[in-house]
Amino acid sequence: MQDFIDDNTIEDILYRAKNPDPLNVREIIDKAYELRGLTPEDVAILLQTEDEELIGAILEAAHRIKQDIYGNRLVLFAPLYVANHCSNNCLYCGFRRDNHELNRVALTMDQIKKEVEVLQREGHKRLLMLCGEHPSRSSLDYFIEAIETAYATKTEKGGEIRRINVELAPLDVDEFRRLKNTGIGTYLLFQETYHHETYKKMHPSGPKKDYVNRLRAMHRAQEAGIDDVGIGALFGLYDYKFDVLGLLLHARQLEKDCGVGPHTISIPRLEPAFNAPAAIAPPMPVSDSDFKKLVAILRMAVPYTGIILTTRENAALRSEVFNYGVSQISAGSRTNPGGYSDTTSDRFRAAQFNLGDTRTLDEVIYDITERGHIPSFCTACYRLGRTGKDFMDLAKPGLIQKFCQTNAVFSFKEYLLDYASPKTREAGEKLISEMLEKSFKTKRKKMVSDRLETIKEGKRDVYI
Repeated sequence: MQDFIDDNTIEDILYRAKNPDPLNVREIIDKAYELRGLTPEDVAILLQTEDEELIGAILEAAHRIKQDIYGNRLVLFAPLYVANHCSNNCLYCGFRRDNHELNRVALTMDQIKKEVEVLQREGHKRLLMLCGEHPSRSSLDYFIEAIETAYATKTEKGGEIRRINVELAPLDVDEFRRLKNTGIGTYLLFQETYHHETYKKMHPSGPKKDYVNRLRAMHRAQEAGIDDVGIGALFGLYDYKFDVLGLLLHARQLEKDCGVGPHTISIPRLEPAFNAPAAIAPPMPVSDSDFKKLVAILRMAVPYTGIILTTRENAALRSEVFNYGVSQISAGSRTNPGGYSDTTSDRFRAAQFNLGDTRTLDEVIYDITERGHIPSFCTACYRLGRTGKDFMDLAKPGLIQKFCQTNAVFSFKEYLLDYASPKTREAGEKLISEMLEKSFKTKRKKMVSDRLETIKEGKRDVYI
């Protein structure tokens, strides 16, 4: 398995980009508006930019690019942790093997069903399922059964999970084929940091020590037919500029070798975690201003790739960063197995990390609606085969937005009727009315209006 990340190359690109010429920065921003992405050299220049006026131009460009491709929609999901047993000893993770004070849990299928029922009754339709890496307590057989249990769970008002994305330790090709056959959506795996020496230091023992095995996992997933994959870095372990370039080089290598780059890039930032020394004292913490800048630069660099923001960040920062390119968010999250149905304070001793945004799903939806974003629970692309290269073939000419905006309205209408608080329902209905007037041409407006009526009359799972 070939290691395609070269630390010296990344450091050299960053070194040559020091003290960028403002005129060159403006030229790169203009280039980003063409929606064809940026080179690693372009990205390094933007990352090295410290001028406040130019940073403002970068943030504005990211906002406009996101609007041009995805419109004002934000896709919502909830993480579902099913087990926290782990044989790795990652220094930044509460689940690490040597955390002997952690309450270890592997949910039974009945417990998983209860967790899913809670999430469905809040309105969730999309899950990200996760577990620790352990050969027996969180085996692939166990994880597949958990996926099947979640898909099979139904509640009143048409409550169901329509898409399960998964974050799981690296598999071989045959194992990835088994995973694909469960009907998952996107397979996610984070390199955490692309800097080899830091990676080695942060993963002193366990299977995760193998940098290259993890790096090549997305290639094996695509070989197995999983064409929607998601990568990410845990910012704060090493210089964020280095890891942004690592993400970009990873994305470019996937596109070169597999014909399509990542469907999503996740941007978690280190948050405190129980008995995790690197999380309590991040080696290279990323400031809020640098975090906003790196999100914006990623949006400019890979304009058609989804960017995922989690509840690690606080509500105020999340609300601001939504404007700089984020397209998917978690809401109402818990990071411990059983956390949705267990309301005792002791549950935090089983969590992977602390949360920055503890608002309920309804509170998050009300907030983003008031800010003009359309919440979306849409799963249409996955179910109609608009994945991988087929998705990108629609995204790059700007055609995907007509599906995204329309299906966002349909899935949001379901939420408003079935789960929303009165305040959120009022704000949501107002936003949908405004979108019907401003965002849809006459022919499509009639189609959308007609289908909204069928939803009001009781039809569910409406999409195009």
